[in-house]
Amino acid sequence: MKIKNLLSIVAIVSVVLFASCDKDDTDPSSLIIIPEQTTVQTTISLAGASNFAILAGSEVTNTGETVITGDIGLSPGTSIGGFPPGILNGTQHINDTIANQAKLDIIGAYNEAAAKTSAEAVTLSGNIGGLTLTPGLYFSTSSLSISSGDITFDAMGDANAVFIIQIASAFTTTSGRAVILSGGASASNIFWNVGSSATFGTTTVMKGTVLAVESITFNTGATLDGRALTRTGGVTLEGNTIVKK
Repeated sequence: MKIKNLLSIVAIVSVVLFASCDKDDTDPSSLIIIPEQTTVQTTISLAGASNFAILAGSEVTNTGETVITGDIGLSPGTSIGGFPPGILNGTQHINDTIANQAKLDIIGAYNEAAAKTSAEAVTLSGNIGGLTLTPGLYFSTSSLSISSGDITFDAMGDANAVFIIQIASAFTTTSGRAVILSGGASASNIFWNVGSSATFGTTTVMKGTVLAVESITFNTGATLDGRALTRTGGVTLEGNTIVKK
């Protein structure tokens, strides 16, 4: 009887251990270790675009009660629609000297970020939800998404720490995902360099400057602490809160 009971206990423990292993295997982020980088990245100069919360190439469209804190600009397009009902706590620039110069500065900023190199640069791919990134340079040779968990930027106590994420094509988030700042990280020091378009899912909480070649789309309730800047395409808004950081 004692031997039988002992065997039963061993069987139960084995099942629990195997179940734990299976659970870990289903969580991709638990298998990824992001190394710390010693190469310090310098910030990206936005120059004349620094005062803009939104700057687009073709158009800016809004539906709903979007609130923008910072300037809105358009170059070379001519249509900014939806303000009101959207609220702009800033200045609107359409094809004026300020917007045109800012567009040139966006191109310069994008190229500067794209040209960054480091022997310690970390390759990212697919879904990056659940990861914690420390200061440095990250790149993807295709698209990236935040789709199964939030992503954390940890400045490790350095308020000036810079994070640069080079994305070769599209960048997307699914509904409810968030970018979390820790260790003194600042939205103004995070740069997403997007090779095509960026789309933020419903109620996404986004942080950082988004430099996109094509379009940027904010679905209902998505928020951004940072800037949404496009080279050629438009910016689409739907009941969002954008605060220039």
